[in-house]
Amino acid sequence: MRRIGLAGIFALVLALFGLAPSASAAEAGPTDLTFTTDSATTTPGGTVNLSMTLTNNNTYDVWFIHQTIEPTWLTTQRPDLKYSFTGCSLATAAGSVPCSGTGPANLGTNYGATIPPGQSRTVTLTLQVAADSGCNGNIGFYSYFYAEFSDSTSTSGGPVYTPETRVLCA
Repeated sequence: MRRIGLAGIFALVLALFGLAPSASAAEAGPTDLTFTTDSATTTPGGTVNLSMTLTNNNTYDVWFIHQTIEPTWLTTQRPDLKYSFTGCSLATAAGSVPCSGTGPANLGTNYGATIPPGQSRTVTLTLQVAADSGCNGNIGFYSYFYAEFSDSTSTSGGPVYTPETRVLCA
């Protein structure tokens, strides 16, 4: 009973001085980057579309974005998995338009900045798995990004991980 009483007093002191952990929800950052795929699996010779959505949660326009995309460490440990990005498109109100920079370089220009407050842009990369690729392994990527706003502030984030694509034997 004494231990319970001491623990209760300690918790009360922490709460009174504001040191107790709070149960509040995390606020969204100025920008959010999310990934989705159109399939969780593929076979050698198949393709998977990897969509990246950048959302502007700030009250100012996004003027500039720089983004990298790299394979995860586990993906690099399977040299028999052969793949490449073979296509890139930006979703617009008028439909998809081609974009460039589909390697581990600057992907930011593909988002078609300026992105107004509260809006999102989605870029879809086509991941092509080679016909002679190994199978029974996962392909995944991670990304870091940097964004500048029209009020001269900036933000960065990452790593943000993609869903993994399982390469199944045919």
